[in-house]
Amino acid sequence: MTRQLISTGSPFEKVAGYSRAVADGDWAWVSGTTGYDYAAMKMPEAVEDQTANAMATIKKALNDAGFDLADVVRAVYYVTDAAYMDVVFPIVGRYFADVRPAATMIVCGLVKPEMKIEIEVTAKRR
Repeated sequence: MTRQLISTGSPFEKVAGYSRAVADGDWAWVSGTTGYDYAAMKMPEAVEDQTANAMATIKKALNDAGFDLADVVRAVYYVTDAAYMDVVFPIVGRYFADVRPAATMIVCGLVKPEMKIEIEVTAKRR
């Protein structure tokens, strides 16, 4: 299998020169994904909505590359407030409860003030 570049059509991908995901053989890497609603090009206010949007974008990128969320072996969650842990974990847990990838949550600043969470994942085809 050859290297495959996956795009979500976000204008950020072209401007910054990156792919939403890169698949190569049995591996896929999904770039840090924030909670934008790409159809409306709008960021919801609530971290819950941002988390759900990020996971939907990640799932679509993986599916477009021929992978599934069940293939995720690593997840990294970047949040702007440690208090978001209690909100984010149950949401991502709905996606990963049975998958149980290795995971890390980091509290940090993100590049735009409206961003509250960014998620990146690595997948290996089962």
